[in-house]
Amino acid sequence: MFGVEEHVLIKLSNANPAGETNRQAPPSMSGSVPFYRKYRRGYDRGYRYQSGGRYAASASGGSGGTRTRGLDWSSQSGLDPLTKGTKPSYLAVDRENQIIGYVVPIFRTSQEFAAGYSDKTKLRDTAAYMESRDVFTSGLEMERSEQISRKEAMRETAQRISFNKTVHEHEEHFKRMNEDSLMHGPEFIIKPRSHTVWEKQCVRLHCTISGWPDPRVVWYKNNVAIDPLANTGKYKIESKYSVHSLEINRCDFEDTAQYRVSAMNVKGEASAFASVVVKRFKGEVDEFLPAPRLGPVSEYGITFQTHMVDKFGVSFGREGETMSLGCTVIIHPALDRYQPEVQWYRDGVLLSPSKWNHMHWSGDRATLTLTHLNKEDEGLYTLRVSTKSGSKTYSAYVFVRDADAEVEGAPGAPLDVCCLDANKDYIIVSWKQPAVDGGDSILGYFVDRCEVGTSHWIQCNDTPVKFARFPVTGLVEGRSYIFRVRAVNKSGMSRPSRVSEPVAAMDPADRARMRGTSAPWTGQIIVTEEEPAEGIVPGRPRELQVTEATKNYLVLSWKPPGEKGLEGVMYYVEKCVSGTDSWQRVNTEIPVKSPRFALFDLAEGNSYSFRVRCCNAAGVGEPSDPTEATTVGDKLDTPSAPSKVVPTRNTDTSVVVSWEASHDAKELVGYYIEASIVGSNVWEPCNNKPVNVTRFICHGLMTGEKYVFRVRAVNPAGLSQFSPESEPVEVKAAIGGGIPHGVLPETGPGGNQGQLTAHRPHWTGAHDTVQILADTKSKAQADPELPVRGPGAAAAAVVASSGPSDCNNKGSERGCANPIAANEPPSEPPPGLLCEALTDIAAHLGTPCAEGPAEKTARNPPGVKQACELSVDASANREPAGPDARAENEASPAPPFGISVLECVRDSMVLTWKQPTFIGGADISGYFVDYREVVDGVAGEWHEANIRAVSERAYRVTDLKENKKYQFQVRAANIAGVGIPSLPSETFLCEEWTIAVPGPPHDLQLREVRADSMVLLWRPPVYQGRNPVNGFYVDMKEAEGPEEAWRGLNTKASQNTFFKVKNLKEEGTYVFRVRAQNQAGVGKTSDISEPVQAVTRPGTKEIAVDVDDDGIISLNFECADMTPDSKFVWSKNYEDMDDSPRLTVESKGNKSKLTFESPGEEDIGIYSCLVTHTDGASSSYTISPEELKRLLEISRDHKFPTIPLKSDLAVEMLEKGRVRFWLQAEQISGNAKVDYVFNDNVVTQGEKYKMSFDKNTGVVEMIMESLMPEDEGTFTFQMQDGKATNQSSLVLIGDVFKDLQKESEFQRKEWFRKQGPHFIEYLGYEVTPECCVVLKCKVGNIKKETSAVWYKDGREIKADQNLAFTEGVLKLEIAQPDPPAGSADDHPVRTLKISKKDAGVYETVLKDDRGKDASKLNLTDQCFKNLMNEVFNYIANSSTPLKITSTDQGIRLYTFVSYYNDLLPVTWHYKDSAVAFSERLKSGVVGDQLWLQISEPTEKDMGKYAIEFNINEGGGGLRRTVELSGQAYEDALAEFRRLKAAAIAEKYRARVAGGLPDVVTIQEGKALNLTCNISGDPLPQVTWLKNDRELTSDGHCVLRLESGKFASFTITAVSTADTGKYSILVKNKHGTESAEFTLEVIEGTPDLGVTSYWTDAEGNVVFGSNTPEDKMKTAVTGMRKESVAAADKMDDLKENPRENKRVTAENDVGDQIDRTDSAEVQNKA
Repeated sequence: MFGVEEHVLIKLSNANPAGETNRQAPPSMSGSVPFYRKYRRGYDRGYRYQSGGRYAASASGGSGGTRTRGLDWSSQSGLDPLTKGTKPSYLAVDRENQIIGYVVPIFRTSQEFAAGYSDKTKLRDTAAYMESRDVFTSGLEMERSEQISRKEAMRETAQRISFNKTVHEHEEHFKRMNEDSLMHGPEFIIKPRSHTVWEKQCVRLHCTISGWPDPRVVWYKNNVAIDPLANTGKYKIESKYSVHSLEINRCDFEDTAQYRVSAMNVKGEASAFASVVVKRFKGEVDEFLPAPRLGPVSEYGITFQTHMVDKFGVSFGREGETMSLGCTVIIHPALDRYQPEVQWYRDGVLLSPSKWNHMHWSGDRATLTLTHLNKEDEGLYTLRVSTKSGSKTYSAYVFVRDADAEVEGAPGAPLDVCCLDANKDYIIVSWKQPAVDGGDSILGYFVDRCEVGTSHWIQCNDTPVKFARFPVTGLVEGRSYIFRVRAVNKSGMSRPSRVSEPVAAMDPADRARMRGTSAPWTGQIIVTEEEPAEGIVPGRPRELQVTEATKNYLVLSWKPPGEKGLEGVMYYVEKCVSGTDSWQRVNTEIPVKSPRFALFDLAEGNSYSFRVRCCNAAGVGEPSDPTEATTVGDKLDTPSAPSKVVPTRNTDTSVVVSWEASHDAKELVGYYIEASIVGSNVWEPCNNKPVNVTRFICHGLMTGEKYVFRVRAVNPAGLSQFSPESEPVEVKAAIGGGIPHGVLPETGPGGNQGQLTAHRPHWTGAHDTVQILADTKSKAQADPELPVRGPGAAAAAVVASSGPSDCNNKGSERGCANPIAANEPPSEPPPGLLCEALTDIAAHLGTPCAEGPAEKTARNPPGVKQACELSVDASANREPAGPDARAENEASPAPPFGISVLECVRDSMVLTWKQPTFIGGADISGYFVDYREVVDGVAGEWHEANIRAVSERAYRVTDLKENKKYQFQVRAANIAGVGIPSLPSETFLCEEWTIAVPGPPHDLQLREVRADSMVLLWRPPVYQGRNPVNGFYVDMKEAEGPEEAWRGLNTKASQNTFFKVKNLKEEGTYVFRVRAQNQAGVGKTSDISEPVQAVTRPGTKEIAVDVDDDGIISLNFECADMTPDSKFVWSKNYEDMDDSPRLTVESKGNKSKLTFESPGEEDIGIYSCLVTHTDGASSSYTISPEELKRLLEISRDHKFPTIPLKSDLAVEMLEKGRVRFWLQAEQISGNAKVDYVFNDNVVTQGEKYKMSFDKNTGVVEMIMESLMPEDEGTFTFQMQDGKATNQSSLVLIGDVFKDLQKESEFQRKEWFRKQGPHFIEYLGYEVTPECCVVLKCKVGNIKKETSAVWYKDGREIKADQNLAFTEGVLKLEIAQPDPPAGSADDHPVRTLKISKKDAGVYETVLKDDRGKDASKLNLTDQCFKNLMNEVFNYIANSSTPLKITSTDQGIRLYTFVSYYNDLLPVTWHYKDSAVAFSERLKSGVVGDQLWLQISEPTEKDMGKYAIEFNINEGGGGLRRTVELSGQAYEDALAEFRRLKAAAIAEKYRARVAGGLPDVVTIQEGKALNLTCNISGDPLPQVTWLKNDRELTSDGHCVLRLESGKFASFTITAVSTADTGKYSILVKNKHGTESAEFTLEVIEGTPDLGVTSYWTDAEGNVVFGSNTPEDKMKTAVTGMRKESVAAADKMDDLKENPRENKRVTAENDVGDQIDRTDSAEVQNKA
């Protein structure tokens, strides 16, 4: 292969198209030319001229007449084409064209250099021809070839240098002569391309830029310029020959960004973009350092091989000491003046030379000297040696212990002191707490500062601070400081820490401005602020916030005001205690210059708000918005203690310790681990620098001793409590040699933890058992003698069992303390160790040492001398060693079957197969795998893949050839021997799988087969695809079903490797398959499982859970089909359980018990038990969180039985104010005991406490006569009944006790009150349905002598001195309705007497010789309102439905109530709005009628009307509604119009308005004059009648009508002939009315004069005397009928005023009758 490769290089180096001239650049250029340029067709003269220009060649060469030799340019040479007649050069030159070496072409023949390749030569130089000829035929030809090549190379180089110099001078001259014509802006010939890389790999971005003058190139990351000096070792920027590159070393997630390259010159600017995406890859290339760059070195044509020997190991030092780490590096081949890149790392961080770290490279040895050890120097140190062919790394851990304390018992020094935030006014210093506290807890820390250039240290804090951060103030702006920290405890002060890096007290903006920015064509760029504006007061600061708060200090930050160019802005900080408006200025003397400020001396626990003002020469601005209230105190709590510390054996001096991280830890710094020898009680720190992982290897332990470990976490708030101590572990080497320090085995490329993908040493010829470390150990203990078919396996075991220290002592190639190579394939073994192992095995087996060429070639790498070799027949080794076993070959197992491939890489394949159907009566102890190559369908010979049997049914076959085809066969072995091989498998092609989806799962098993369910188990795929597997899908079909019958059992991918199949048909036979899924998709299906019938076998039992009397929880399983070889195998979640102290398995006979020692959340899962050597007897039990909670409750009840209680301790009040405490137990025996406890003191029976305990009912009680203030506290009843106990407490404190005490005192007083007459029910009131208000109370314990007195407002109103003993109720009616009138009206008018005058305080007093009692009722204010509301409620409920009636004035709405009160609040509504009353719309009350009058109604008055009784204070009450619309409105309107017309007619009709009596008796001869009023419009016609005959006026009877109103009837001289019946008839168009009277004339009465008659106000006829002096009043014998009726009517109205109102209301339409009659009788003589 090497010869072929060299030949290709020769072909490429001689390729040149015809007519091309020599443009070959110096060899040193090839190191900077990227790969995509070297193999690019466009890499020609014009390209190089545009990109470089300086070394480009012109179109013609110095020897243009020579002929061209070499191959066609179509081969796309990676080297420059040669001119005609020139020969290639193999000299190596540097940038100054100085020859520094040469490259020797090893396999080139002399004929190739004597002349160019001919056609015949081209024909012969094929791959078959080159393989057939012997390139090593003649050493003479080799020597001649080398001499010729050297001469030609030297001649060619000299010509090229001379020519390039001439071309360069010509170009420079041309540029100077015509500079402007050549100047052009930057242009990207090749732009950088985007990359996606794995984490911790390197990436390089390339671009080619043309332009003149040469552009200045700047690289940006997310628009931020990249400064390689600020990130030493992270970025490397190169610019050579117009090719610019950015190399990012050891990429991490933060390097994922968009990168921009900007090229600028005087002609312009151009930019190009590229993205870098960094992905995490857990696999072989996911290593601590970048992957090596493999391949030949382009400028030399060789590959370097780097070896490290004499390496440093795990080292221990003490503070203040000097330590050197060294390693000898051998680079082959060795070249003079070639220097590899040597880098040192600590914990993955590149180290640079400093006063603490001195680095030296002597040419073959790298040395790192730590001049003054501090705990900061502790960590994992890595040496990385990089050549152009790749890199080699080696790592080991360095431990630094504390120096001896200056004061005994003082703590260790803090570490990692650094400055977090630096400003003009303060610098925040942080540090890490030490691991050693000296035996006493650390009280705090003191921070010291020192100005750079001086040696004077100043203490910054007067009192120690516990928080690991502290702002240092009082600094001088612009000066630099260093800091250190000291810890203090009760014993004294620690040593000071290592000083921090210098930091300047200035704003970050000022610090950046001092650095400046430079450009080669313009010089220094000075960034200045705008010209300050004078006389302008600055605005308000912005975005004020509290960035950090502790109990010692508080840090504020804000943004300057938005205005630009303000003059000299500074700041004042103000604070305000929450809840007040008093603002106090904090920095009263000197304003703050930075937009940050630290405050001290704040009261812990108080809350403050803050604000900031800007100020300058122009004045002080407005304050900013205040912050939210901030409470002074530590916001960060110390972390919780870690848990579950588990130590694991590693080497004979180290132990791997793992633990569970602290829960909810904030700002976690790391963990400290301590170790102690069992029984010593002396704890020593295992690390003095916190580690931020949860696994650590503790070195320096004593071999054979037993240690316990504990861990605690640390964050800036302090150290946590220690975790619980681990279980003891004995320090001795683990099986397999242990784990290198610093990195524990991680998952492989597919996520497997060192299982099938784990690489074995190529030199052993054996297969490491495909298990993780714990499984290997368990297998070794269970099966110590697995079948072996060769000594290689034993040799591998010997090498594996040796610890890292052994490997290191033997000079192993792979450093045993190197964690970087933990996932790399092991390199060659130490020759001595291999020889010793083989010798031991040969002596054990009795086989002589003999050298076998085949084994020598296969087992031992080149260069390793073998002391002895062993040749053992493979078939003999496969036979068992015991003679008895050989005699039972017929019992060997049947062949396995179903061989398939699980994973395939370039040189190895992972196989799996199915277990034989017949195992030969003994357990299968292992398998042997053979393979053979298949070429063109022809199979070769079988070869052994493993010598030692593998216990699992999967194996990785290595040392295969890529792209070759293979077949495999497998044999099974048991104690009887090795069985016959299986049938050859299918032919598999060995090529690397690159598919994105995962491979097939394997090893499908079925357990817990029942009639309706079974559990399917499988193993995840070995090949995981591009991403880890994130779930599985299970398919099922009936065994006899077609392929289309497959159906999925789960729609969502299952995360487990087991699945319970339910709802199966009984006795149905099923097969299953599984598919794996990752982010790329679903992979290939697994092999189909064996058919299984769903049937429950007789005698099948399930796992039962049990809790014994001691509260121990156990799972029990019983199997009836046990055989002598059967064993119970328990598993959790169908995975083997590690030996854990939490679980104990005990099997006896056909029963097995799994006991939980201390059940917790870690025990949640599915527990299954499998019985081997049976027909699949198995069962499972699921412990869910709910089930665990239930079991724990039962366990607690069994372990700590309690007396069940029906009721807890309670308190109740008895008569006379006594207090009873009691509880009741459900069941209790006669031997029970009760203790009565008050405030942790047992109280006993006495005067104050009365205890009783009823064992039949379970009631326990304690009675106290009264409660005093000293009885406040906790009362507890403690019960014990055999083992069962219980207690119940009652807390009586605070308001609860005060209320109970008041209640006791009240009940006591009540008892004494009830000894005499007393009120059973106190005074209250009642409103009857008749709206009567009655005051009443219920009394008791009265006798005849008991009296009751009523008072209102202190005045006696009623007394009842003699009360019957049986009387229990006293009543007082304070408001009664008037008795109803005797009319027949349906709604009599009644008025309630209660009014506001009845409001007052009523009191009733009972008294006799035994005592007295009083009760008051306050009927004022609100109480009286409540009373009236209750009265109003009765009134409202008695109201009738709202009705409609019509009057001559309009429409009236009315309702009747049983009783009416003037205080009744009533509201009329129209269309849900209160009615606005007016002259047209009125309301009123007549008797018990409430009405609303609508005068002259119109259509606008139509709608819904309601009357509302406002009986509730909040508004609202009873409503009565009526709809005045439609027919109701039409009828009411018609009736109104009719009544109105009738009223008008009644008003204007003819009327006789009184004046005429019914009977007039007069003496004969007298003159009679009767006058009456008449009315009517129009004026009525008056007719007088006598005995129904019309009279006419004459001299005897004079009829007159005066003024149209007065009609008079006069008889001048009455005679007997005038006796008769007279009437007057008035008539007009509206009606007619008449009035009658009877005239009687008597004789013989002397003439007494003129007599006048008139009627008084009551209608009586009165006559006067003849003369005024002698007046007399004489009653007329008769009266007018109407007058008498009217008089009677008036008498009735006087007697009944309510009826008077009603009558008045009903008759207010018509005119009132004027009952004033006047009769004037003139007696004519």
